[in-house]
Amino acid sequence: MVRRLTTAVAALTIAAVALVGCSSATAPTDKESASAAGADYGLVANGTLTVATEGTYRPFSFHEGGGTGKLTGYDVEIIEAVAEKLDLKVSFKETQWDAIFAGLDAGRFDVIANQVTINDKRKASYLFSEPYTVSPGVIVTKKDDDSISSFADLKGKTTAQSLTSNWYQLAVDSGAKVESVEGWAQAVALLQQGRVDATINDKLTFLDFEKTDGPTGLKIAAETDEAGEQAFVFTKGKKKLVEAIDGALDELRTDGTLAEISEKYFGADVSK
Repeated sequence: MVRRLTTAVAALTIAAVALVGCSSATAPTDKESASAAGADYGLVANGTLTVATEGTYRPFSFHEGGGTGKLTGYDVEIIEAVAEKLDLKVSFKETQWDAIFAGLDAGRFDVIANQVTINDKRKASYLFSEPYTVSPGVIVTKKDDDSISSFADLKGKTTAQSLTSNWYQLAVDSGAKVESVEGWAQAVALLQQGRVDATINDKLTFLDFEKTDGPTGLKIAAETDEAGEQAFVFTKGKKKLVEAIDGALDELRTDGTLAEISEKYFGADVSK
């Protein structure tokens, strides 16, 4: 009986020492937690975040030097900052907009970083991060066209839109006929040539276009009442990755990084 009691006391003593050792460990900071999440390569293959982006969508995702230089842009810099917080490498896969969701569905990327607007239809099929851009939609027309000053005025008019964008649905809902295009550059080219009456897109896209390529001969004819929210997009099975990226975005918002990147490209904080 004494021997059994002695053995039990010894076991309890060892357990207590082990608990004291555990409790003396320093709790990780938020940044250390984020890095630990990224270092868990179960989130992404080989510690590399594979990112789908167009690469032709200035100022969000484009190549410097007229298309021949380094990939850069607002979305590119933000996802790079996120990856740095999570201690992950980044591999960009440049993909046309009309094929970008199919590539995500097929598992070719971990995330889309390409100004994807959050809407109910997409939320039914995909997961979204917290928004990192907030901006209204606008109708863009030629400067000398005064026939469009509201979305109601689009009825019977022709707009140029990508068929997979939320702007396409807004054009249809407004009664417009839609000319299918691959993206913004083709849409404004058709508009400038007089082959369509208008195009609907994000206000920031137009402001950057006017700043970079102006005078363009175009104007904002109307704005949406509510601002759209853009976020990173994931398949439904990526919940842990979404949570890790949301944590990194919170840190970047708090330390001023998101505001700094916004100011660089737009002269204002468009991240909230």
